[in-house]
Amino acid sequence: MSTARTVLETEEHQALRAAVAALGKRYGRDYMTTVVREGKHTDELWAEAAKLGYLGVNLPEEYGGGGGGMAELSIVLEELGAAGSPLLMMIVSPAICGTVIARFGTEEQKRRWLPGLADGTLTMAFGITEPDAGSNSHRITTTARRDGDDWLVTGRKVFVSGVDIADATLIVGRTEDARSGKLKPCLFIVPRDAEGFGRNQIDMELQAPEKQFELVLDDVRLPADALVGDEDAGLLQLFAGLNPERIMTAAFGIGMGRFALAKAVDYARTRQVWKAPIGSHQAIAHPLAAAHIELELARLMMQKAARLYDEGDDIGAGEAANMAKYAAGEACVKAVDQAVHTLGGNGLTSEYGLASLITASRVARIAPVSREMILNYVSHQSLGLPKSY
Repeated sequence: MSTARTVLETEEHQALRAAVAALGKRYGRDYMTTVVREGKHTDELWAEAAKLGYLGVNLPEEYGGGGGGMAELSIVLEELGAAGSPLLMMIVSPAICGTVIARFGTEEQKRRWLPGLADGTLTMAFGITEPDAGSNSHRITTTARRDGDDWLVTGRKVFVSGVDIADATLIVGRTEDARSGKLKPCLFIVPRDAEGFGRNQIDMELQAPEKQFELVLDDVRLPADALVGDEDAGLLQLFAGLNPERIMTAAFGIGMGRFALAKAVDYARTRQVWKAPIGSHQAIAHPLAAAHIELELARLMMQKAARLYDEGDDIGAGEAANMAKYAAGEACVKAVDQAVHTLGGNGLTSEYGLASLITASRVARIAPVSREMILNYVSHQSLGLPKSY
């Protein structure tokens, strides 16, 4: 397929894209399916990506990172996904947690976590969703209260990725504002071995190396320095992590869509049932062309969001990141669906590696925020229409 997309990128970005693509090709979809089948984790790929400097490419150089931003990190995840071997924890560990700590953490927190997040020796999960809150983060009931110099955190979280392999989880809770009495969001670093911090794996139809967990926090005692940043700037800090999450979810979806489309295009070029390859028929060719266009458009919005974020425009990045996540989710699902349809019965076989993507592609539509909530955001934030909720 055409690589015209590179003309909008710097030489450094093009080189990064090519290098990560080469790494992804060495592992590929077979590696991921083997890891899932054997109940293992992507330790080898994670370690090699870290050694090459890809995992921490967005983190500050003074803490062992690459000194880049979301533009670079999204390239890494997209290209690994396009090779069939995406690392879902990249969305969580370096993108969300690494960014929040780099921007708002204390000097001690930065020294404690950022070098390890950059070189892959430390991993951090992120817990925000709750059983009774879902998309409504204002209903979060996980609360933290003072007990002397410590914090006591109590609550539940669901659909938290990779807690079993994470050294700590960045938990979104709420504390009481001493002046107003209202609850405000705050972020806490909770070590995996903290007393009262329990986890239960959620059975998922989604087959992925990264497992999903429900968390129970029962008066988990944390030191004062477990609080990330300023207690009064919780909302700002939270969205500083959620915008990278949306950008990286877009990269995840675009990469998956590209992988599926490449499989379908290769098949359509060579599969011959009548006198010519099936790709010569417009009923096959045009839907694949449309899928390619939608993936390219989604990438453009993702690049815009990444650039705005890296330039410090949090408000502009928020709008673009939501749009990028929406566009990528839709493009990913359509590309996977058309790829499976192009292969017919072969699209449902294990040999071609597409059938499992039917479920996986929905992740980009559902998480970390549903497409309906993004449409709500755009309708009232971008268009100025009244809220329905």
